[in-house]
Amino acid sequence: MERQLFIIGKVYKRSHIHDEYGGNRQGGISGSAKFPYIFIFSGKAGHQHGYKDQWENPNIFSYTGEGQIDDMRFIKGNLALRDHIANGKRVFLFIEDIRSFVKFQGELILDSVDYFKGPDREGKERVAIKFFFKRVGVLVDYPIEKFPSLVEESFIQLNTPNITERQGLVTSRVGQGAYRKSILYRWEFKCAVTNYSKNEILIASHILPWKDSTNEERLDVDNGILLSPTYDALFDQHLISFENNGKIILSDSFLKTNYEDLGVSGKEKIKKLTDENHYYLDKHRKIIL
Repeated sequence: MERQLFIIGKVYKRSHIHDEYGGNRQGGISGSAKFPYIFIFSGKAGHQHGYKDQWENPNIFSYTGEGQIDDMRFIKGNLALRDHIANGKRVFLFIEDIRSFVKFQGELILDSVDYFKGPDREGKERVAIKFFFKRVGVLVDYPIEKFPSLVEESFIQLNTPNITERQGLVTSRVGQGAYRKSILYRWEFKCAVTNYSKNEILIASHILPWKDSTNEERLDVDNGILLSPTYDALFDQHLISFENNGKIILSDSFLKTNYEDLGVSGKEKIKKLTDENHYYLDKHRKIIL
């Protein structure tokens, strides 16, 4: 039986963790040279760059890779996290509490990884890495086999891309990668309205349209909703929206028989809306046709 190193919810002084187990005392990813452990520390530093680490659902935590300038690459801490399973390393998550203290969140295991676009420390747009971890010991039925293999995908292209490869990567992978996965995890791979779960056709929709969103809002998982194609098309055209309690709103500009032909009854309701979703839905409702 593996030793329990930390207690979930307990606050530790970060320096004491390093005194006992080693690892870099600065930065977010800290690998121990003495033990097969990797400590990841999450705080508010990334918010100023328009992204944040967060629990996508009770069992999945998304974590942004390290690297403040230019494209993130799979070197050092990012490489250690990507390969931690193959290398037999355990990953422990801490979230900043007050000053030099951190609160233990649990032991994690990598579930998936992908890219997104965001500004670096100097405000220049770059390719960034997003890791998706699940809690150790928790069984989930997400269709992870549909995700690209960490080995088969040419993630290492980021290390030495030429201009053509770089543009192709940004266009084909980054635009739909990490954000879509965040939405899939947030809604646990089910349509928010119908619970339909064939993820190949589910659409990660922005509540507030991309063109009307700030850079931060475009990356905000709370500005996203997972919908099956019919509901996505109606939502995108502002022919339906949702109350804060989740109840569907039908536009008067669309005939009732048209909704019925599409299988929309008007009795649909979303059950998992957050206060943050309400902020974006309020904006969406204001332009329903």
